[in-house]
Amino acid sequence: MGLSFYESSSIDSSNGENMLDEIFELVGRIESEGLREKVNLFLKNPPSDVDAPALPLEVCPAGAFQHHSYDGGLLQHTLGVTKLSLTLSDLVESLYGGTVERDTVLAGAILHDVMKCYCYEERGEGGYRTSDFGGKVDHLTLMVGEMMKRKFPLEVVHVVASHHGDVGPTRPKTVEALIVSVADLADSDLNGKLLRAAEYLLKRTGTYRPKLSSSKEALDVVTTKDREGWEGLRKLSDES
Repeated sequence: MGLSFYESSSIDSSNGENMLDEIFELVGRIESEGLREKVNLFLKNPPSDVDAPALPLEVCPAGAFQHHSYDGGLLQHTLGVTKLSLTLSDLVESLYGGTVERDTVLAGAILHDVMKCYCYEERGEGGYRTSDFGGKVDHLTLMVGEMMKRKFPLEVVHVVASHHGDVGPTRPKTVEALIVSVADLADSDLNGKLLRAAEYLLKRTGTYRPKLSSSKEALDVVTTKDREGWEGLRKLSDES
C-alpha cells in the first residue's frame, strides 16, 4: 500500500494541486464580487511584509502534532472546515429555520488558518514543528491583522477571530462565526483522534515512532485492524 509510517514523508504534488483547485472552486461560490476578489487575492498574493519564512500553501500542515500534522494538512483541513460549514449552514436554515449569510461563512472558513504557513517549519528528521516566529505570534493574530489591513468586512474578520470558539480570545457572536467554529473543532477533533488511534495501533505491532503522512494512511490502519485483526495490521505494517 506504500504507507510511510516513519518520520519522512512527501505530499503527492498533484493531490496538493487538486485540493487547491477545489478551494478556488469554493471561493467561486462567494456571490459578492468584492469579497470573492479579496479572498482570491489573499490566497494568490499572501502578505509580503511578514518578517518570517512561509511554507507553501500546498505543503503546510494544519498542526505540528494535534491534527492534520502532515504535508498538505492545511489544505485538507481548510476543505473539511469549509464543507462542514456549508452542511451546518443547510441545517441551520432547513431544520432550525434560521438565515445564514453564506458568503461570510465561505470567506471565513476558507481563510481561517491561512497564516499558519508562517507558523510552522520542517524538522530536520522529518515532520513539522512550530517555528520561533510562530511560537511568538499565533496565526489567528496574524490573520486578523492582515484582514483588517486589507479592509475585509468586519463580519468576516469576526468569523476568523472567533474560530477557536470557547477556547479562543474572542467567542463567536454571530451564527456564521458559530458555524465555522463548530466545523473547525469537529474536523480537527476527527482528524486528531484518527491519527492518535492509528499511531497507538502501530505501536502495539512494534512499529517504532510511527508517523503517518495522511489521513488515508490512518484510516487504512484503523480499518485493517477492525477487519483483519492484529495479524492483518502487522502484515500491513511489514509491507510498508
